[in-house]
Amino acid sequence: MSKNTLKPQVNKLLAALSTSDYQRLVPHLKLVSLSTRQVIYESKEPITQVYFPQNGVVSLVTNMENGSMMEVGVVSNEGMVGIPIILGGNTTTTKAFVQVSGAAMQMDADVLRTEFNQGGAIQNLLLRYVQAVYTELAQGCACNRFHTLEERLARWLLTVSDRLESEDFPLTQEFIAQMLGVRRSGVTVAANTLSRTGMIRYQRGHISILKREALEATSCECYQVIQGEFARLLGN
Repeated sequence: MSKNTLKPQVNKLLAALSTSDYQRLVPHLKLVSLSTRQVIYESKEPITQVYFPQNGVVSLVTNMENGSMMEVGVVSNEGMVGIPIILGGNTTTTKAFVQVSGAAMQMDADVLRTEFNQGGAIQNLLLRYVQAVYTELAQGCACNRFHTLEERLARWLLTVSDRLESEDFPLTQEFIAQMLGVRRSGVTVAANTLSRTGMIRYQRGHISILKREALEATSCECYQVIQGEFARLLGN
């Protein structure tokens, strides 16, 4: 794709920029493909590129010494992968990898850091995004402690659906279990419960949301809290 034909509308952060601010970034943006399981950055390794996903989903995960891992954040077309580079550091303790394949605008981390440090609209927008992500992380911690696996699964499926802007997506129960930090057997029971009530259909690694309102009613309040903050801060 030619740099002159890049369209910011696909990534909501880029779309929120004024025409002049966006055009200043255009020479530094490169359209790239994101493949499933592709590692965007590793824990404690320098982040050299940032990504503004157009579609697909990137998971931010924390790994334990015993090899287990748990998802702590999800990024798609509402945001950016590589937040640490605008917060004064260029490494993080989390790992970022592609959960669902898609496309993204890639930018050199040093370029975005320079733009951010100039202040103005770009800095303001990214700081509001950071606040929205902070809410998601904080609410997620409380959710994991106080809510049932069925409620958490409903919230997670709704979040992935929102980020992909689709009611159908490829996800295995084993992968969901890893992301939620639980055993696969627990996900199987929770998913079967949602399936029996007709809220979702799960078949051969593919999930379809059939009754969204019912799934939202089953989810804990965390889903609405997080959605509300993203809408308030970013208009998403």
